Amino acid sequence: MKPIDLLHLDTPGIIGCYLVETDDGPALFDCGPATCVEHLKTGLGERGLALTDLRHLLLSHIHLDHAGAAGTLVREHPGLQVHVSEIGVPHVIDPSKLEASARRLYGDAFDALWGELAPVPAENVHAVGAEVVGLECFPTPGHASHHVSYLDSQGTLYAGDAAGVRIGGGAFVMPPCPPPEFDLEAWEQTIFEIERRAPDRLALIHFGAYNEVEAHLATLRETLDRWAQWIADGMDEQTFVAAARQDVSQTDPDLADAYDRAAPYWHHYRGVERYWRKRREGTA
Repeated sequence: MKPIDLLHLDTPGIIGCYLVETDDGPALFDCGPATCVEHLKTGLGERGLALTDLRHLLLSHIHLDHAGAAGTLVREHPGLQVHVSEIGVPHVIDPSKLEASARRLYGDAFDALWGELAPVPAENVHAVGAEVVGLECFPTPGHASHHVSYLDSQGTLYAGDAAGVRIGGGAFVMPPCPPPEFDLEAWEQTIFEIERRAPDRLALIHFGAYNEVEAHLATLRETLDRWAQWIADGMDEQTFVAAARQDVSQTDPDLADAYDRAAPYWHHYRGVERYWRKRREGTA
């Protein structure tokens, strides 16, 4: 199965989304940012569909690279039903706090990266339960507290960011750890929950579907623990960025820049550093 390549910033293989057949017609798993809407429509057209043929939008979480276009899509297709975690519901309906937070993080690059962040009418938004239009849905926190994943009857886990980032067919599996919600223990539990369900393949937004599930998740766990320990031991941001890039390069020497575009190395440092700092403050 191939994702629809959203060609973010006109770069292939960085952000994708998936067409999913459900008990209630075609759905989209994640939708990317508003800057990619035209590429999304093109991808749907290549599969013989228009935006208005979609019945549902299944969101893994509300980060802008996964859900930023939701309001724009519903404005163009008012029948589209949006499914998101209960925590995510109010932020999809009123994304003003989400936008303010993202603008602080991205500064002047926000508009070029993500574009408009439009609200979704409340009547179109549904909090997920254990089943969504015939797919199993379950919490997969760690990357974000409100992250959920969807498992279909053919064994495909639509994993969002919960199963990491793997770019260009590379072997390295990167745990995206942006602030403010990275949680090491929650993510370790998420990996266990995915392993317990034993999916046949993992559909990643960044980027592509992978069948060697056991080895993939083992690599994700190893990288997650290693990077978290580096920062726990006091590594600063500049040193971490260089070390993380080298870590990727040892496995995939030609893909270090592509991984950085998909999930910038400085993101990981800031998310993990905040996690340890808050843990220390809580202990104190």
